[in-house]
Amino acid sequence: MDAATKEALLDLLVVATNSGWNFAGACRELELAEQRAYKWTDRKGTGRLADRSPGGRPMHGLLDDEVAEIVKLYHEWGEIDGSHRKLAHRGSYLGRVWVSPSSVRRVLAGKGLHLNPPHRPGSSTRKPFPEWVEYRPIQIWIYDTTHFTRAKSALTVVEDLVSRKWIADILSSEKTSTEVEIVFTDALEAEGLLGAVEARADGLVDPRLDDCTRPILLAVSDNGPQMTSGSTREFMALCAIAQHFGRPGTPTDQAWIESFDGHLKAEYPHLDAITEPAVLRAELTVIRRHWNSVRLHAGIGYVTPDDEHEGRGHAIRKAREAGLEAACLRRLAYHRSEDRQHPDRGPQDVA
Repeated sequence: MDAATKEALLDLLVVATNSGWNFAGACRELELAEQRAYKWTDRKGTGRLADRSPGGRPMHGLLDDEVAEIVKLYHEWGEIDGSHRKLAHRGSYLGRVWVSPSSVRRVLAGKGLHLNPPHRPGSSTRKPFPEWVEYRPIQIWIYDTTHFTRAKSALTVVEDLVSRKWIADILSSEKTSTEVEIVFTDALEAEGLLGAVEARADGLVDPRLDDCTRPILLAVSDNGPQMTSGSTREFMALCAIAQHFGRPGTPTDQAWIESFDGHLKAEYPHLDAITEPAVLRAELTVIRRHWNSVRLHAGIGYVTPDDEHEGRGHAIRKAREAGLEAACLRRLAYHRSEDRQHPDRGPQDVA
């Protein structure tokens, strides 16, 4: 209600009381709360009859330097991170600001800045993994093949399901069991597992049969012909790698690698425009380094795959929690000191 309307109501109260009405009866007739009418009467001659902005000054409100830092993060990392959640974690990841995702979203909206994150594929119920599998890095690998039609190439990627690390890849004009064998050999070498494979290759086990008491890790995939072929089965058994297939026609059973494929093409659309396989291969090498060491992943608590793979992820997430708590205490201390310096500031009338 604006000041002019309030003043008109108060004038009516004066006329009514001068005409013999009592104050309470006049307020009831005007459908105005008596206590509110007294407050307006006290403020009428002070120039403070108009309502102030709602919300007051919260004790945990962001400080000016924090707001400025959020805006800087938006301009520096908004295009890379693509969402207010990642941007909030980026601030603590870099040790620059500790705020909640909702605070980032509110600040950016107030500044007219907007983020447009890519659409996230949905989740789905999958078949359970074997009981011997531990949910930790270098225990579950997931792989798939995606196509780049203009370059007439297929990219097969092996990803660690737990840490989301892009371990190895192969770009080829074909997608056969040979590509699967090559990319898994590269992945085993990159993770230092070839020694464990050689130690188990004692020659006493039929390589055409899976022995679930001997696997060094689990390989998850869909039912593509290159994944289910006899050659791939023999290679996996020889390397003591157990296979786990999703349900036919249910890509969400491999949601982790499907998400990888979706994010890769959504965040780097220029890859689909490349026509030379050599150029595409070089570009993928650069993107792989960025994916593993720079890009924050929501699925692992907004740290990089290298952080999670090498055991630093838990400490980074705990540091963010501590930073958020310290930032909250800092804001409370600041606003309490402001209240001591300006004791006349009270609750604001927004009626």
